[in-house]
Amino acid sequence: NYLRDGFYAKSLGEEIPTNLSVQFLSRIDDVTALVNDSLKGLTGAERATRQAQILANINARMSDPANSIETRVSSLFKGNQFLAFVYQRYSDIRLVGTPPESIGKFGGDTDNWEWPRHTGDFSVFRVYTSKDGKPAKHSAENIPLKPKHYLPVSIKGVKDGDFAMIFGYPGSTNRYESSMGIQLATDINNPTLVKLRDMRLKYMFEEMKKDPATKLKLASDYASIANYWKFYKGETEQLYKYDVYGAKRKEEEAFQKWAASKPEYASIFKDLKATYDAWRPYTMHRQYINEGILGSPLLAFASSLQAVETAMTRPGTSSADIKKAMDAAVSARTNFLAAHNRVSDQNIVGAVLQMFYQDIPKEQHPQGLFEAIRNEYGPLDRAASYQKYAEAIFRETMLLDNAKWNEFVRNPNAITLQQDLAFNLASAFVKNYNGKYLPLFQQFTTRNNEWARLYLKGVMEQNPKKVMYPDATLTMRVSYGKVDDYEPRDGVRYDYVTTSDGLLEKYKPGDYEFDLPKEVVEKVRAKDFGQYKDARTGDLVVGFITSNDITGGNSGSPVINANGELIGLAFDGNYEALSHKLAFDKDLNRTINVDIRYVLWCIDKLGGAQNLIKELTIRK
Repeated sequence: NYLRDGFYAKSLGEEIPTNLSVQFLSRIDDVTALVNDSLKGLTGAERATRQAQILANINARMSDPANSIETRVSSLFKGNQFLAFVYQRYSDIRLVGTPPESIGKFGGDTDNWEWPRHTGDFSVFRVYTSKDGKPAKHSAENIPLKPKHYLPVSIKGVKDGDFAMIFGYPGSTNRYESSMGIQLATDINNPTLVKLRDMRLKYMFEEMKKDPATKLKLASDYASIANYWKFYKGETEQLYKYDVYGAKRKEEEAFQKWAASKPEYASIFKDLKATYDAWRPYTMHRQYINEGILGSPLLAFASSLQAVETAMTRPGTSSADIKKAMDAAVSARTNFLAAHNRVSDQNIVGAVLQMFYQDIPKEQHPQGLFEAIRNEYGPLDRAASYQKYAEAIFRETMLLDNAKWNEFVRNPNAITLQQDLAFNLASAFVKNYNGKYLPLFQQFTTRNNEWARLYLKGVMEQNPKKVMYPDATLTMRVSYGKVDDYEPRDGVRYDYVTTSDGLLEKYKPGDYEFDLPKEVVEKVRAKDFGQYKDARTGDLVVGFITSNDITGGNSGSPVINANGELIGLAFDGNYEALSHKLAFDKDLNRTINVDIRYVLWCIDKLGGAQNLIKELTIRK
């Protein structure tokens, strides 16, 4: 149980093959002129379709699959610049070491997005190549990659004001969003997402507390759901607190004055408002489908079987195509069941049905669905009615019954599938949404993207001397900052480091979030820190904060000091600046990093993997 106990390889032979791959960035080419020449005179859906074709063609032309070279063109500044990122992919990646979950996730959801933090969030992998140093599939003959450069590791520690640089792949930001986009997020999107994820987490956690096997099964999904449940909750709070909407409105008003005499830009906000007004009534419905209905693992799997239904009902479909769809369904079911907990999912289905009925306008409901529930299971204002319906679904569906499922696989039949309660329910919601509201969302997205592109193009013309950076797009970015404490509120100042003393202060034996391995407690109490002891505190530094700018996707990014030495790994941001995807706060934003000395202490003192320490260039 590597999740519970951790793992460290004592030799190359003990390293564990994975199904992961890694890409190294080789170069970046600016292809803006090439793309724009092909988009002249195009707008809206026509432009979006043509752009997708052009980018796909460039990607294909600049890639070389035989040599594991892959290219992805990224659209920057909302479609005003295009860069081609060329990567070399390696596919033989082996697990070298990972701490126990009680170290790697110490603090759990309580400490997520919070400082002070005491989480040892790291894992160690090694990249392997063929004997001639080229990318290769896993083989016992492969050898460790010999990199062009590697980072020396500093165990001298950090002090307030030290320079810090982070290289990484931030996932996405939207800092050039309009005030209308901010308003839609704070009014509808974020609160709805938080409400639905809160419900799902509640029912999952109830079952995870009961049984270690269930906890292990649900751990990954739970962590993923909880991470952005807390994020969007905090984002909404910060957007209101710092009046990001008001700040955006001021920028837009200044732009409108500048653009009044410029035909290309004069009507942008009139058109943008009409676009948002048309979509707003259906925004919550979309969130309910994605975060509620499809938030049920059973209903998500059931919905995926619409591909099987299509294959079986489409005229002229060959038996080979039906078999292909069924094979995919069998594989998907295996994966679904491997991480499925029946009790929590049944409770989720019952709860989300009642929430949908209460929150979504009646005219948007799937036709006849709730009337059928009322007739069969009871009044629609009672939770018991929905739970009875959920019980019937989970009791009768063939998707959870091996005998029924195997019979269906042997004799695929569209009517059998369509009569299944779980498939019938998922299809009712998804087909209702896809048929009536998805086209409206697609229209909204196309128009919103078009106005946003024009607006940002105008902003850059309005301020030609202003240096602007593009939003994050899961491409390589560099952020500079410094080690820096901060004041989250009046009368409170947070130090820039946390230490092992804090580990013991938070430690709760047997607790779901704050338990620690026995060895950690013993060694910390004995002050057994070795060469990793911090000179300033006389303790083992666990984490530190910097003013760098990161977001989701940066977890594991190296933190480098002014000498080009590795001092830590970035893995989180602070709660007080969770509006950072939409607005960066230079005063309060902090990146939370695990100190490299804590990482090495875990590997060396706890894992006994001195072999790994000996491989490093350590600077004292």
